[in-house]
Amino acid sequence: MRSVRHPQVPAQAGRRPRPPAPAGRRMPRPRLTGLGGGLFACAAMLLVAGVCWLLFDSSLFAYGLLFLPVAAATALWVRPADLITAPVSVPIAFAAGVWPVSGGSGGFGGELMGVVSALSLHAGWLYAGTLVAGLIALVRRAALSGRRRAAAARRTAGGTGGAGGAGRTGRTGGSGGGSRSRSAGRSSAAY
Repeated sequence: MRSVRHPQVPAQAGRRPRPPAPAGRRMPRPRLTGLGGGLFACAAMLLVAGVCWLLFDSSLFAYGLLFLPVAAATALWVRPADLITAPVSVPIAFAAGVWPVSGGSGGFGGELMGVVSALSLHAGWLYAGTLVAGLIALVRRAALSGRRRAAAARRTAGGTGGAGGAGRTGRTGGSGGGSRSRSAGRSSAAY
């Protein structure tokens, strides 16, 4: 006896697919993990340091200026669960990439002193990039929290509106009580 296999329906069959975004209108939105965001920032800052070393004669000003968009991209591209890692990984990436442009010489000790000097003399860029990443992470967290609250309020309003409708039809009092329950139903549906 043969068993008949039924095709399995995907778990997300009830959801509608999103329409594709028009080309050129939106920035790519990769979802990096916390570790992936840190690795992206370190790799990007090493690349920025190489470009500054080749094109701008090891300019720490250009390095610091290009650090700001890398910090912003890291905070924008990390996934929502790992938002706290963006302001932590960005200063590490700044320190990891500063070596080629630090200007140290004379062996390991001279290179290390060059890195420490570059970090201390250009700490303003480090703080500015960390602040950019922190603010973006904070705004994204607040937006996610607001969306969750709005969705919870919609679910609550959907459940309350149905109960309010049943209460209205069952009431046989004066017109004052009916209008009160209707306005309460409308106000809960507005949220």
